[in-house]
Amino acid sequence: MTTTPPVSPADIEAAKELLAGVMKPTPMEFSQALSTLAGVPVHLKCENMGRAGSFKIRGAYTRMAALSAEERARGVVAASAGNHAQGVALAAQLLDIEATVFMPNGASMPKLRATRGYGATVEQVGTTIDDCIERARQFEQETGAVFIPPFDHPAIVAGQGTCGLEILEQVPDVGTILVCLGGGGLLAGIATAVKAVRPDVRVIGVQAEEAAAWPGSLAAGHPVPVEKMTTMADGIAVGRPGDVPFALVRDLVDGVETVGEDAIARAMLFLLERAKLVVEPAGAAAVAHLMDRAADGGEPLGDPDRPVVAVLSGGNIDTLLMLRIIRTGLGIAGRYLQFRVTVPDRPGSLSGLLALLAQERANVLEVQHGRTTPSLHVHEVQIGVTVETDGHEHSEHVVHTLTAHGYRPVLAG
Repeated sequence: MTTTPPVSPADIEAAKELLAGVMKPTPMEFSQALSTLAGVPVHLKCENMGRAGSFKIRGAYTRMAALSAEERARGVVAASAGNHAQGVALAAQLLDIEATVFMPNGASMPKLRATRGYGATVEQVGTTIDDCIERARQFEQETGAVFIPPFDHPAIVAGQGTCGLEILEQVPDVGTILVCLGGGGLLAGIATAVKAVRPDVRVIGVQAEEAAAWPGSLAAGHPVPVEKMTTMADGIAVGRPGDVPFALVRDLVDGVETVGEDAIARAMLFLLERAKLVVEPAGAAAVAHLMDRAADGGEPLGDPDRPVVAVLSGGNIDTLLMLRIIRTGLGIAGRYLQFRVTVPDRPGSLSGLLALLAQERANVLEVQHGRTTPSLHVHEVQIGVTVETDGHEHSEHVVHTLTAHGYRPVLAG
């Protein structure tokens, strides 16, 4: 017996009409740098440049606009660490609905400020999203407020699916669409919208390895929670796929891939430097998969003459986290070289070392002296140096040059 899908293409078309007065289509940017790397034309769907900094306003507004006058009077409640919180808060402001959002202790200050800035009442509870959902459900029972889930509702999925309609309009000859994957609302919506019109287009979900509930769930045939999650991509750190998205992803999506933390950091740095785009870890997952595939020497995705669209789902990232990720990304790319050398403790030893590094175009970031190391002789000093290089080959060249000039560099790590 054939079951009726929980979300239809007509639902997504209706959401598109509803959202027309709320948001403009988000930009689609061609990336020459990624195209060269991946061996196929690559376009970036910039949901990070949409209202509230992510795709979440699409689903939140679609769900909340359908509330009755009586339901709106009771207000809405949500649980989120960031993007969904901002989407619900902005939708509530636009619809003149009172919103309460529960966010975990430890949520980034910029996301807290932005959610409050849209007019929502924010309360911090617990340390996980599960803690927040439990409190939000309790608040729902106490007050009658309508709970707005982040992904597990047909109207939410329909709203997210409008992104897929925009992709088809902006890149009509698209061959493959890469979408970050957490609870599944965005992927399910895009797949529903795209496959109804262009079943030949491949739609692939990309999930963080350290929060990968989907591969096991698809293998089991039903949502299966993961025991633990340790990813920096909090936007897709969802322990269990949603029931509504699951059936759509299972039936329509062509595959699910996973990417590691290093790949995500590398992709974020690449997007920042080469595309001039600030993207949060979850939003970089699709690009991380493209870069991983290229690094492994894999064949271009699909037909090399048909473009790939990578969806950048959001750009709401804490500045301090961005700084840490940039440092990590630079290290992964071989752009940081840390070493220590032992030299005579006399005038000119340090200047000679620095002059040699300058000659080799290695930018010195940090220098440390050590005279109390037990292995040092009384007339020796150990110098620890951190330099910035152009990559792995340049780093190797610097080490070779130091060795050739009588230094014995000991690499950190």
